[in-house]
Parts: sequence; C-alpha cells; structure tokens
Amino acid sequence: MIVRLFALGAAVSLALSPVAAAQTAAPVRPTPQVREVGALIYDGVPEVPVQVREGLRRYQNARSAGFADWLPDGSMLITTRFGETAQVHRVSAPGADRQQLTFYDEPIAGVTVQPGQSRYLYTRDTGGAEYYQGYLTGLSGPETLVTEPNTRNTSFTFSPDGRTVAWSRVTPGQGDYDIMTMRVGEPASRRVAFEGTGAVSPFDVSPDGRRVLFGRYYSNTRSERWLLDLQSGRATQINPSRAEIAYGGGEFTPDGRSVILVSDEGSDHARLVQIDLADGRQTVLTPDLRWSVESFDLSDDGRLLAYAINEDGWSRVTLRDFRTRRALPQPQLPNAVLTGLQFSPDGRRLAIGLSSPTSAGDVWSWDLGANRLDRWTTSEIGGLDPATLVEPTLVRFDSFDDLSVPAFVYRPRNARGRAPVIIDIHGGPEGQTRPSFNTRTQYWVNELGAAVITPNVRGSDGYGKRYIALDNGPLRQNSVQDIGALLDWIATQPDLDPNRVVVYGGSYGGFMVLASMAAYSDRLAGGVDIVGISNFVTFLQNTEGYRRDLRRAEYGDERDPAMRAVFDRISPMNLIRQMSKPLLVIQGYNDPRVPRTEAEQMVRALRAQGAEVPFLMARDEGHGFRKKRNIDAQREVETVFLRRVFGLPPVGGSTGP
Repeated sequence: MIVRLFALGAAVSLALSPVAAAQTAAPVRPTPQVREVGALIYDGVPEVPVQVREGLRRYQNARSAGFADWLPDGSMLITTRFGETAQVHRVSAPGADRQQLTFYDEPIAGVTVQPGQSRYLYTRDTGGAEYYQGYLTGLSGPETLVTEPNTRNTSFTFSPDGRTVAWSRVTPGQGDYDIMTMRVGEPASRRVAFEGTGAVSPFDVSPDGRRVLFGRYYSNTRSERWLLDLQSGRATQINPSRAEIAYGGGEFTPDGRSVILVSDEGSDHARLVQIDLADGRQTVLTPDLRWSVESFDLSDDGRLLAYAINEDGWSRVTLRDFRTRRALPQPQLPNAVLTGLQFSPDGRRLAIGLSSPTSAGDVWSWDLGANRLDRWTTSEIGGLDPATLVEPTLVRFDSFDDLSVPAFVYRPRNARGRAPVIIDIHGGPEGQTRPSFNTRTQYWVNELGAAVITPNVRGSDGYGKRYIALDNGPLRQNSVQDIGALLDWIATQPDLDPNRVVVYGGSYGGFMVLASMAAYSDRLAGGVDIVGISNFVTFLQNTEGYRRDLRRAEYGDERDPAMRAVFDRISPMNLIRQMSKPLLVIQGYNDPRVPRTEAEQMVRALRAQGAEVPFLMARDEGHGFRKKRNIDAQREVETVFLRRVFGLPPVGGSTGP
C-alpha cells in the first residue's frame, strides 16, 4: 500500500528531474519500517512509549461545546464530542443535561434549525473528503436526504417561514457552484435556482420568500453581494463597484428593504454597513472602529443588533437598539474568542459562544430582560487543573522591512534555563491565530517545558486589508522572512533557547514550515508539516476543482510564465537540498484541498537525499484529522518527535501503536 502511495507522489514530481538527479548521489537511509493500525499508516515512525500515551490522556480527553442554533421552544442545539467525533446535542435550559441527537462515525459539519419547527438540517461528509450531504431530521425520528449524492453542498439557509431551503452545490471537478432551492418536505421540488459562476453561496432569504441574498467569493480581499429573484431567476448585484471590496455575511432587515453586512469599502478595517436596496444608499453602523467587525446578528423583529469586534485577536461583543441606535446594557465577558453569536427567535436572549486559553469552548446566553449572563454548557477539560493552564502574552517584533508583526507567546512556568521553542504557524494563508482553548499548546508548555509562539505573519486576517495583502502573489516569500525575524527575536530573549526551535503548521502553515526548513535549516532543530503545500504548481493542478481558481487568486496563477517562475523559485520541493533537519509529515489520505501527493513527493525526495522523515497517514481523514483516535495518534507521534529533536530525556519503554 505504501509503495503504491509513493508511486503516486513520484508521478507528480517527475517534472522536478534536475533536483531528483542531484539526489541520486545522496546517502540513502535504510527503508523505513511501515506499520498499519486500523486506518493509520505509520511509515518510519518510532513506536510510542506507553508513558507518552498516558501522559497525553488528560489533555486529549478535554472537550468543548459550540453553539449551533436555537430551537423555537427556547432550547438550543450545540455540537460536542462524547465519542470519536463531534455530534449534535440539545440543551433544554442553562446548565441542563446535553441530550445527544446524532450518532455517526463522521463529524457533523453544520447545523441549521428550520424556523418554527423542532427540525434541523445538518451536514456531514465521508472520510474528510468534504463532499457534504444535507439531512433534515427532528429531535427524534427518521431523517431525509435533501441533497444529491456525489455533490458538495454548503451554506444552507431557510426562508423565515421555514417553507423553503436554499443552499450552494458543486459537482466533482467543477469550479462553478449553483444555488439550489427546495420546498421543505418535497424532495421532487429540488431545483437549480441559479447557475452560478465561481464560488457563490446564499446568506439569507427575504421575509417574503421571493429573493435570496447571495455572495460570490473571489479572495479574502474581494467578494460581491447579489440579489436573486426566485421567480424570474434574475440576479442583480448590490453596490456594483470597480473597487476591490471584501464583504462578510449578510441579512435582510425585517421589512426586506435593506440588507446588513460587513464591508471594508472605504476603510482598512471591516465595518458593519446597512445598504438600502432601492437606491443603494449605505449607512455605516460602526464608524470610527480601529479593529474589524468579525460577526453580527439582527434579531428577527429587527429591534436588536449584536456585533463583535476582533481586537488584536480577542473578541468584544456590543449590543444596540437597532432602531434608535442607542447602546444597551452589555454582557461583561472575559478575555476570550467568540465562537457563536445569535439571538433567540423571540429576541429575548443572545447566544454567545466563547473560548479562552484557560477555559474550554462553551455556550452562554445574555438575558436582555434581566441583564443576566447564563451559562448553558460546562465542558469537561479531562483531568487538567485549570490553575496550571497558561495565558499568552501578546508581543510584536519588527521584520526585515520594519513591519511590526504580532505574536502570542505561551511561556512555561518555573522553567529551568532556556526553554525550547515551538513556532506554531496558522494556515489560510489569510487565517489568524487567536488565543482560544488549545490542549496541544498547553501540553507542550506544561509537559515538554516548551515556549509556544503563534505568530500572525503578514497576510494574516484581523489586521486590516493592507496587512492581509502583503504576501499576495510574488510577495509570498516575505511572510517566510517574518519567521526569520521571529528567530532573531527569540535569540534576544534570555529565557528562550535559539538552538532548540521547531516550526509547526498545517495546510498553508505546512508550506511555511517547509519554506522555513529550507531558508533557516541552520537555525532550526526540526519541523512538523501537516497537510502542507510542497509545490505550488502541483498543488494548484491537483487541488479540487471548486477550489482551484480561488487559490490562484491568492497564490498566483501557475499558467502565467512569470508567476510560474516565482513558484519554481520558492516551492519547497525545489529547495530540498537546503533542508538538513528532521521533518515529521502528517497527512489525510482523502484531502481534497492539499492532496496527499504533496506530502508523498516531499517525503520521497527528502528520503532520497538521506533525510530523516517519519510519515503518518490516515486513510479515513482529509484536510487534518477530526476523529479522536487519529488525533490521539497524531499527538503521540508528535510528542515522540519533539522530545527527540529537543534532546529531552527518553520516556519509558515502547508499546507500539
């Protein structure tokens, strides 16, 4: 099986024959041992000591709860994990028991309640392939498949009366989504309401059920908003402009005459804006903000508005009377990251999902009549003592061009001497690392004694549209130089060991790991690459069709000779001779975003030049591991690898996975 997998990777990397030729003379390590345990393939991975597995248990058994939606009776649906994967649960009142409603081997991806009914629509895929299917079900009883097999379906939204559901659908190999509609309970009424171009998805259905507010996404700095007339099939763009505008979300006001959405038009930061649909007049609802709006919700009666601001990674929630614009009593929330924000159907309560470095993700509600914050869920954090969990410090360091780059630093308590360092780089590339609950980080700090640094290098979201565009296209390598500047900063810290630094990251963060291993191998102890891009050309050629043009908008078009020359210069596959330190590679077999061939060709090429490259693959996962047994195995393998490259004492004897 492994030989066949690597053969696929070899086929993709034939274009790199000059590099391959240079490797043929390199010393070759003995053929790595391969073990298969269930869906997991351990290729060149050392066996795991039982003490490592036991030491991780407390951290791996922590769980969190995420808000999904309100039910008409005032109870709510959440997602949480009590087995292998996150499933749907109902909570009837603050602090009440969690009643599990779904029981699947695959995690639930999304949940939307049918207005006025105790029914909900949820999505799930198979094996991480991300071809989501939609199912309509109740609190008990059978479920109905809403979608067609072998299609990808997302962004489900109901009309206010609950009679119609709209969503976005794409078929394999295609890049153009369609907007679908169906009368609930009548599968034969499913139809293509709009044949889209590119990534289109609905956000809301008008109060009269006649129009759909939908968007087209081009990149993180450019998107559009449109109105679809369901009777005529005609689509009309809202606020057509030659300017590049990034929008977020969208809701109709109760009278259907305007929409509310997030927009960065005329501002470096995203603001909340109301657009009149008759004359296009815009009203900025959040003027003079120094940070961007990250989320919002308007109550069903249009009386109340809630929104959250992303302030340097932390969330701040604000409540207003939408009609008078006056401020309302505000919930006093801890420093945390928002995970959910939605008014109940009667407008009396606001659900607020929160996660912080020292508290698992949980769900609260703000009672607007009593001005009271009620806790709905209290998630278990395994056997961890909350007092031992570490809060990060926000720092900034100057990069090569004097750009100030933010980073959160988690320092171990009671460290003796200089601590080893893990630089954890987010994916995206336009993601943002925020200080939410992360047991992996806490394990590294408390059990390995490592400092963990999570930088938001140029190109990260949350710091304005100028910052997010600083790594686009041919500027890609500048973000890698930000990691070089961070290594310089680490060397100035008396409590950090510049000789024991590991880079860690997934997806685009995996590319950053590989690029850093090439650029700064002499300054690193090793790296952990999870579902990372190893060659931009092969990545763009092999990623799923519905993603390809979106990724070209961010990274550049490999069909353009000038851009291809940039890719040839910066792709890690073409820089492997500069990589000299151990690298752990982790990959999902069914990954539709960064195909497994990206990992296979990197492992094959590095091993050909004699490098140490343990490789963990899961047959039943996609873009990252989501099943607990696989996540547990990943953490165990990472721990053994990190202890070795940091030079920490070995732990116990091995039992094998």
